[in-house]
Amino acid sequence: MAENSFKLLNIPNALTCSNLISGCIATSFAFAGQPLWALLWIIIGAVFDFFDGMSARLLKVSSPIGKELDSLADDVTFGVAPSTMIFWYLGVLEYPSFLQPMSTLIPFLAYIMAAFSALRLAKFNLDTRQTTSFIGLPTPANALFWGSLIVISPSFIENNSWGWLMILILAGISSYLLICEMPMFALKFKQWSWKGNELKYSFAIFTLAMIVIFSIADGAKGVLEAWMPIILVYVVLSALKDIRMKKQ
Repeated sequence: MAENSFKLLNIPNALTCSNLISGCIATSFAFAGQPLWALLWIIIGAVFDFFDGMSARLLKVSSPIGKELDSLADDVTFGVAPSTMIFWYLGVLEYPSFLQPMSTLIPFLAYIMAAFSALRLAKFNLDTRQTTSFIGLPTPANALFWGSLIVISPSFIENNSWGWLMILILAGISSYLLICEMPMFALKFKQWSWKGNELKYSFAIFTLAMIVIFSIADGAKGVLEAWMPIILVYVVLSALKDIRMKKQ
């Protein structure tokens, strides 16, 4: 019996390791200046991350080592990989003349977000409040936002000598959102009726609509590009919900 449990335990752990490997591959593509492929592997990692937890619950084989391994894999895929994408992006942007001597050092500031991602994951492991919702921005959502933003590469950032500052300010905001105390809704359903799940269903419909619209506009690449506005709307909706709850 114990041997069977051990074998079953290897299934979610193998999926978690696949998530970690996906993050390593995404990081490699980010260093190579191929953000599209980096984002694709972040998404692949997110799929493995979804199924490792699901398989552990279905097989009833959750374990302390699986929990620790999951956090490690998540920080690689959703912390280090998107931070490396930002590192690469900051390395190709233009800097004002007075910052040229520092232009090779500034990109390393991107890895502050990887540290905040690790803090967010450690906090999640200890926080008993995050069973049906999140406190702070989930690391996969943050990674999808940054991956999509860099794939889109807005011209107003690339063609602006202060584009690097915009990126660092956004990275600072997202780092704060990772560890802040703002509740953010999760697509977890206790029951499937519309009543009580209006926000979740509306967001799911919006997400599907954005993916379809972007894919029509830009093919398969559009599916990857759609995540930046999707995550942005997710954060705004969560903030509005939090404000409404505090007023009640």
